[in-house]
Amino acid sequence: EAIRPTDISRGPKEVGKFLDDDQRKLYELIWKRTLASQMESAEIERTTVDIIATHGSETARLRANGSVIRFEGFLAAYEIVKTGEDDEEDEKRLPPLSKDEALKRERIEAKQHFTEPPPRYSEASLIRKMEELGIGRPSTYASTLGTLQDRDYVKLDKRRLVPESKGRLVTSFLEGFFNRYVEYDFTADLEEKLDRISAGEMDWKDVLRDFWKQFSASVDEIKDLRVSQVLDILNEDLAHVAFPDREDGSSPRSCPSCGNGTLSLKVGKFGAFVGCSNYPECNFTRQLGAGDNGEADAASDGPRVLGNDPASGEEITARSGRFGPYVQAGDGKEARRSSIPKGWNAAEIDLEGALRLLSLPREVGLHPETGKMITAGLGRYGPFVQHDGAYANLESADEVFVVGINRAVSALAEKASKGGGRRGSTPAALKTLGDHPSLGGAITVRDGRYGPYVNNGKINATLPKGTDPQSVTLEHAIALIDAKAATGGKKKR
Repeated sequence: EAIRPTDISRGPKEVGKFLDDDQRKLYELIWKRTLASQMESAEIERTTVDIIATHGSETARLRANGSVIRFEGFLAAYEIVKTGEDDEEDEKRLPPLSKDEALKRERIEAKQHFTEPPPRYSEASLIRKMEELGIGRPSTYASTLGTLQDRDYVKLDKRRLVPESKGRLVTSFLEGFFNRYVEYDFTADLEEKLDRISAGEMDWKDVLRDFWKQFSASVDEIKDLRVSQVLDILNEDLAHVAFPDREDGSSPRSCPSCGNGTLSLKVGKFGAFVGCSNYPECNFTRQLGAGDNGEADAASDGPRVLGNDPASGEEITARSGRFGPYVQAGDGKEARRSSIPKGWNAAEIDLEGALRLLSLPREVGLHPETGKMITAGLGRYGPFVQHDGAYANLESADEVFVVGINRAVSALAEKASKGGGRRGSTPAALKTLGDHPSLGGAITVRDGRYGPYVNNGKINATLPKGTDPQSVTLEHAIALIDAKAATGGKKKR
């Protein structure tokens, strides 16, 4: 059930004197929305107004698009606070107007106007569109948007939903082979049937039987298609994304590496990518679609030569593979590579930037307590500093090149205080109990990912549930170690 006031008669002014500022604002929001939910819908008329302006013998036709409120409904009780993104998406509010009404001229402004494509949906505007189409229900909107992002179909960029390559691919596949099931009217009709089932007006078995009969036939029709047949259709449908036009006018699908191969969508372990038809003789690959850091632009004409390494003389190039854009020094198995981090435009990277990336990991300095080296680099999870097997994240990729010893030590200490920092290493011992009488070696108590345990060499024995790690005795630990050793030692994973 939605959160609501316990007594709607207790208005914000009455309750607000007992709350702090944030609590008062939250209560006011909940109270207004609760009240509005019980009122009639507002009636808003989308209006186009043509205005004829005359000056002497000359006339000019002006046009205003907007909306006129015909009935306030819930708006009388709840004032909508518009955000910047709403202003961009919604047409402006117009006052009530009538035909042939004379308007007063206040001022004339000359403004340059550029026609732009419709803005991408925000979460709010997408929900409004779904409501218009009859798709989904208030209880499912949040989970629908969450699923789209969790599966990497879209990403949220500046509060706008931007399609990802995976989302484009799935959409193209469904439209190409299951078009009926992604049509708006089909989804809206199914939602209506589900509502009727909930109301007891339809039998759910009949609805399910009708759906499965048609859906099963569609599956049987395409299940024997070869992967190449599916990719042919996707190649055609996603040509504007997978094979963008080139500035030199050459064929977008010709391989820029070998020259005589044809680029096509490929399917690999980590998803779809663009590759050459002459594989394995030609191993040219790049990601599907253009991302925010220009990976498609960087790869559309193959490797881009940036210059030569002044130290080694190796040729430095910017490239793009199935895992994203990167820079490379040299060729073959001995080539050095470094990924171009998110936030960097791969199409604009120069020799200096490439050399900085290839110089990583960078030595920051010796840790004042251990005397061991601290390094900074870029990894799978972003920029980091590392010391003696412990890692701590940095805020941005640029910080990798400037982080000093004080900041690095502070970041590592902060990560250690939270109980993290080590990747794939054995947790530190909470205490040492003594040596095992027959197996030899120290017995220690440790706290691992799955809870506290005792360790002796390669043997780990989990402590019984509820056991305080600090209360474990040597005798108890020996018994646990011996019992585990009798079953084969360290558990295989």
